[in-house]
Amino acid sequence: MSDNDFMIIDEEEKEEKTEQSSKDENDSKDDGYEKICYICHRPESVTGKMIELPNNITVCPDCMQRSFDAMTNGSVDLSRLMNMPGVQFLNLSDLENMQPKQQKIKKKKEKPKEFHQLDIRNIPAPHKIKARLDEYVVGQEYAKKAMSVAVYNHYKRVAAGASDDIEIEKSNMLMIGPTGSGKTYLVKTLARLLDVPLAITDATSLTEAGYIGDDIESVVSKLLAAADNDVEKAEQGIIFIDEIDKIAKKHNSNQRDVSGESVQQGMLKLLEGSDVEVPVGANSKNAMVPLTTVNTKNILFICGGAFPDLESIIKERLQKKTSMGFNSELKDKYEHDKDILSKVTVEDLRKFGMIPEFLGRLPVIFTLKGLDKDMLVQILKEPKNAILKQYQKLLALDEVKLDFNDGALEAIAEKAMEKDTGARALRAIIEEFMLDIMYEIPKDDSIGEVTITREYIQGTGGPVIQLRGQEALLLES
Repeated sequence: MSDNDFMIIDEEEKEEKTEQSSKDENDSKDDGYEKICYICHRPESVTGKMIELPNNITVCPDCMQRSFDAMTNGSVDLSRLMNMPGVQFLNLSDLENMQPKQQKIKKKKEKPKEFHQLDIRNIPAPHKIKARLDEYVVGQEYAKKAMSVAVYNHYKRVAAGASDDIEIEKSNMLMIGPTGSGKTYLVKTLARLLDVPLAITDATSLTEAGYIGDDIESVVSKLLAAADNDVEKAEQGIIFIDEIDKIAKKHNSNQRDVSGESVQQGMLKLLEGSDVEVPVGANSKNAMVPLTTVNTKNILFICGGAFPDLESIIKERLQKKTSMGFNSELKDKYEHDKDILSKVTVEDLRKFGMIPEFLGRLPVIFTLKGLDKDMLVQILKEPKNAILKQYQKLLALDEVKLDFNDGALEAIAEKAMEKDTGARALRAIIEEFMLDIMYEIPKDDSIGEVTITREYIQGTGGPVIQLRGQEALLLES
């Protein structure tokens, strides 16, 4: 072989390398579009990598597999299918004459959530955490104080790591309080303040592995989704498990308890800290979903529940004290005690149906008070995003001033107390009375100010309407 032949071969190899590199460059360029299947029209982000056919035609693996199955399966009579109305077959010879545009759609650009890296110097002190909680949550002073200290200690533990022989235990929390007292709202406000991923789940749907319902690991998969599938961020997040009292041990039941004590047993390692395999981008494990490992050692678990009938257990324990002699106590001493929940002990919770191993992994236990009339009035007007401020902003967009006098606020609080669902009742009551006002105001540009009165809330009068540049008029309801 001559030198010229070697030169020709070298030039051919260079050309092949140049073509390959240019092809790789074109493939690596992300033009903001993704391919779609020619048959089912699903994008590549849903179906997985497309199979490319001539003339810029792309087919997803599912449709390609179905095509092969239809051709190879002997049970399908293709000759009969050809004569059926509405059935069309893809003819590859016809594709050669077609020159369709490359099947692509615009990718959805989702802004990734940003979470700051934890640093001991950047963790807000307990008094600062409580001060921020005070801006949004009315009352519950002890609960806010206990939560601020527990969260501060937990994230100090996370930031410090295992630097020496002394290992700090997790400060998981158990919140006990009546419905509508602000348990979920406290956790949401806390996660927003700390800027960490938060997953809120309900214990009522959790079941023992192998039964219909959510597995215990599903609570971690929700946190991973909240952290945009970033394992490192998820391992510093907060998981709030609401309705935790619903997994209490069932008494006097002969049926298998698949959503009670067995769920508590399954959550023990999760609360303490263990490696959990969770699906990425899905709630359930299956062969098509990739799995990743999340360590729950630094995840803060907050459990909350109303624990109905716990008050009677506490009263029964307190009334078992001596009822004779100089230290005797009246039987009805605790009957009308509104603060009875604050006297709860671990023994009371065990009697309710929570197993001791589960309670031992929730060292910080605190209670929330039921809301009285004064607290409900404060909730209406004082927090940063109070309900009244929301309606005032809505009417301000129509250039109308909205005002509630003190009598109206007290009347709304009284109606909410009758419903006995806590702060949740306030929104429904105001929505009912504001319906007509919100409907009528956009009709009339002359209305400048609306004042809600006690008479309007009680149904004996109407709101006070003030026209622009005129004195107030009483609008009869």
